[in-house]
Amino acid sequence: MSNLLKHILDGQNQFASGGLLLMLIGSIGVFLRALPEHLWNWLVSQSTIVVTVKDDDEAFTWVKEWFLEQEFLRRIRKVDLDTSLRGAEVALIPAPGTHWFMRGRRPYQVSFYRSEDTKGRSQRRVESLALKTIGRDQKIIKEFVDEVVACQHRKRRTSSYLYLFDDGWDSVAAYSPRLIESVLLRPGEKEHLIQDIERFRSARGRYQRLGVPHHRGYLFYGPPGTGKTSLVSAIGAKFGMSIYVINLAEMNDRTLKNAMNWVPENSVILFEDIDCMKTPTRRLEINAERAYQEGDVRTSVVARSMDQAGVSLSGLLNVLDGFSAPENVIYVMTTNDVEAIDPALLRAGRIDYKLFLGPACESQKVALYRRFFPEASEWDATEFAQAHWADTMAEFQGLLLALEEEFSLSELV
Repeated sequence: MSNLLKHILDGQNQFASGGLLLMLIGSIGVFLRALPEHLWNWLVSQSTIVVTVKDDDEAFTWVKEWFLEQEFLRRIRKVDLDTSLRGAEVALIPAPGTHWFMRGRRPYQVSFYRSEDTKGRSQRRVESLALKTIGRDQKIIKEFVDEVVACQHRKRRTSSYLYLFDDGWDSVAAYSPRLIESVLLRPGEKEHLIQDIERFRSARGRYQRLGVPHHRGYLFYGPPGTGKTSLVSAIGAKFGMSIYVINLAEMNDRTLKNAMNWVPENSVILFEDIDCMKTPTRRLEINAERAYQEGDVRTSVVARSMDQAGVSLSGLLNVLDGFSAPENVIYVMTTNDVEAIDPALLRAGRIDYKLFLGPACESQKVALYRRFFPEASEWDATEFAQAHWADTMAEFQGLLLALEEEFSLSELV
């Protein structure tokens, strides 16, 4: 090899020598031209700090909600329409690309990326945000993160959202919470329930002083169509608490624990139709315990079988009042058949307040009639309620909707 290089450089092969010289000169030229860019990129990387958030993290939505409160958003000229933040109300957020703004006499660059993930069977849009500013101290970014978190806490104190679990909590964009005024219970029931929740929410300090976990369980039971789910929605709206719906039929102990770990404080955790939960059979539990004690290779197989079988009673009790139980939350269980619920779920500390929602009484029907027809007299409402049979408020509401539609059509004619 050395002889070959010497042969080339000695000029014995002028063609190869000239080509090598041109290649060396070209490489040096390319390096020199790229040197300023490399130097600039190095200086930028050493003098700036960047925080990135991806759309598979809940913080991505938090940052977008923070943008909606910022004055500089009005000056951005490239925006996207977004209905995932405020339901039917359209919000304007920064469009994909690079945007600049000033915050606290410091320039910030926001880069919004959007791409298509084609690795799976179906394409999925992937989005991320990168926030860059001058400085090297993470305290700068920490201040920004604190603002984002504070914004989210303000929204949660005043707004109610609905979340469903599917490998993570996803908000329901079209959710519209019920107003507490629209929920009509028997005389005194709604007022007593609200007072109980208010006492619980104001007693956190006392719970901590006594060493008692700060959570409270409610059971709403009764026939279908009596307004159990509507009452939960109205409670969330009344107290600015978001609702996290747990579907035990689609979970196992592991996914249930994971879901509960990510429920924030000041939330309502709703277990709908708790009597329909599919628990693993006792035989599976015994086999799993025996295999574990014996170190049997079947342990993993049995464990997978239990995972597929559903949520066990012990797994549910653990997230209600065990080490996995979240703090400062309200549990609400609904059921059509209270007799089908395991008594262990109903003891104090798990269920602290029971409310039966039964057939519609006359006072409820009269109040609902006057909500539909505010100009109607008490006598008219009572006469209609007595003349039209309806077992539940849902059925009576259906009658009123049909009647209101007839009145609307007659007015058009």
